Amino acid sequence: MKSYADVIVRPLITEKSMDGVAGKRYSFEVRPDATKADVAAAVETMFKKTKVAKVNIINMKKKPKRYGVHFGYTGEWKKAIVTLTEDSSTIAFFDSMN
Repeated sequence: MKSYADVIVRPLITEKSMDGVAGKRYSFEVRPDATKADVAAAVETMFKKTKVAKVNIINMKKKPKRYGVHFGYTGEWKKAIVTLTEDSSTIAFFDSMN
């Protein structure tokens, strides 16, 4: 079994992701080989008293970027949006951001 440090890279703190905190939806950057079951187990292990209702995973494609006269691409990465059940507790890390 993978530990939660092998699955979750970092939480995503954006305006759009913080709007979902009220509905118990939390966004994380995860490893490219992570599955929905891995993410659900990692969140329940990392944050006690939480129960995952569903996990949505999105593969974020690379985008072209320009830095002065140089052209390049951003890296590809994977995003997971985790929805908790109504009776589970919230994640205190995200609550402190609001």
